[in-house]
Amino acid sequence: LRSNNKLTTMAPLRTFASLFLAASSASAFTPSTSVVSKVSRPSTSVASSVFDDAVKDWGEEYPQFAEWGWGPSVQAEIWNGRHAMFGWVVMCSCAYAKGHGLFPNGDAALNLKEWGTLSTIASLGNKGMDTITNERAIILIANVHAFFVGIAATIAPLPMSDTLLLDPNHPMYEWQMERNSKLGGIMPDMKQSGVTPHAELMNGRMAMMGLIALLGYSGIQGQSMIDTINEWLGGSYY
Repeated sequence: LRSNNKLTTMAPLRTFASLFLAASSASAFTPSTSVVSKVSRPSTSVASSVFDDAVKDWGEEYPQFAEWGWGPSVQAEIWNGRHAMFGWVVMCSCAYAKGHGLFPNGDAALNLKEWGTLSTIASLGNKGMDTITNERAIILIANVHAFFVGIAATIAPLPMSDTLLLDPNHPMYEWQMERNSKLGGIMPDMKQSGVTPHAELMNGRMAMMGLIALLGYSGIQGQSMIDTINEWLGGSYY
C-alpha cells in the first residue's frame, strides 16, 4: 500500500515536470536576438553535405514553397519539434487523467444508436469494426480541439508570436530569418545555456525521436501509446 501511494504521488510530479519543460521550450518562441546573433550555424561536413544541400535543392525546385518555410527547412523542423513536445504533454496528461479516474465511465462503449458511425473504429476482430470507449472519444475530441486552435493561430498569428509560415509582412519576419540562418546541422551549438533557440531545436528533435520509438513500441506490443508511457514509467500513472 505504501508503494502504491508513493507511485500515485510521483505521477502528478512527473506530469508537472513535463508541463514545466514544455513551458520552458515555449518561452523560446520569444525573440532573443542577442543569443541568436552571437551563434553561427555548425559547419560540419555532414550538415553541409546533407541538410544544407537538401534545403538548397528544395529552394531551387520549389521556390514558392521555400519562401514560406515549407519543406526541409529550419522553420519546419522547429515547428515539428514544438508539436512533438506538445504531444508528449498531452499524452502524459491523458495518462494522468486515466489513472485518476478523470474520464467519466472511461471503459464504457459509446452507444451506436446515438452516435452512429462516429462511435466505430476499424479493428482486426469483430467483423472489422469496434465501438470506441468514452475515454477514447474524450481524448479524440481534445486532440481535434487542439488541432483547430493551432490552425486558428496559423491563420491569425499574434504580432509578437513566431508564425508557422514565413510571412515577409509579419513583424517577426526579420528575426525569424536571422534565427533560422544560425540554426541547423546535425548538432546545434550546446554552449549556450538556458532557454535558447538551440535548446528548443534539440528538445524538439528528441521529442520527435521519442514519438517514433513510442509509436513503434506500441504497435509491436499491440497497446495504446498511453499504456506504453505508463509502462515506461513503471506504472506510475495507473
